[in-house]
Amino acid sequence: MLEVKNISAFYGDAQALEDVSLGLTAHGVTALLGPNAAGKSTTLRVISGTVEARSGTVTFEGHDITTMHPADRVHEGIVHVPEGRRLFNSMTVEDNLILGGYSKRKDRKNSQKLNDVYDLFPRLAERRQQEAGLMSGGEQQMCAVGRGLMADPKVLMIDEMSLGLAPVIVSQMFGIVRDIADTGMTVLLVEQHVKNALDVADFATIIDGGRTRISGTAEEMRNSDIVRESYFGS
Repeated sequence: MLEVKNISAFYGDAQALEDVSLGLTAHGVTALLGPNAAGKSTTLRVISGTVEARSGTVTFEGHDITTMHPADRVHEGIVHVPEGRRLFNSMTVEDNLILGGYSKRKDRKNSQKLNDVYDLFPRLAERRQQEAGLMSGGEQQMCAVGRGLMADPKVLMIDEMSLGLAPVIVSQMFGIVRDIADTGMTVLLVEQHVKNALDVADFATIIDGGRTRISGTAEEMRNSDIVRESYFGS
């Protein structure tokens, strides 16, 4: 469905990615894992178009989108939920969600999508008229993911979803990611909680030093000596 092939990317003169490749299978969860500063977030930015690929290609549904404008990628169905949530804190929860549904496409049914988000996140329905900045970190993360869903994505990319959240909320959010994929959506998840990510993922890719190190099914990753030694201490 979506393929990143031999991508390199830079921030100024500093190279962030070198020869990164990964593929997403439709209707599943792919976890993108690796240590801090490995290039995970940059990979998502290349896919969303906010960071330019210096070389390599990004292909979506058989079409080369490497040089496509970021807004056009959203219209095609690629939506990026960035690290840090980046909500409009002084706006209400509902207004944040409605902004996520803004699109030039004419088939948008925002009211139905809003109801779908509230069904997925009942807490947001309770907080719909509250300023987003006054919510807890977990509620803000729910709002950020909900805002992404309002854009009706084919591919939803979520960067560091569990960062700074309480364990009970982390567990809840991973369950929701699985629920989202089970509706037929494709999810690319950058995550620091490797075990939890592999529990909900179908596939995983590990990058380190801006390069792809290993890819496979989640089960293969759990059984990999490299993964166990690097992330599970065994």
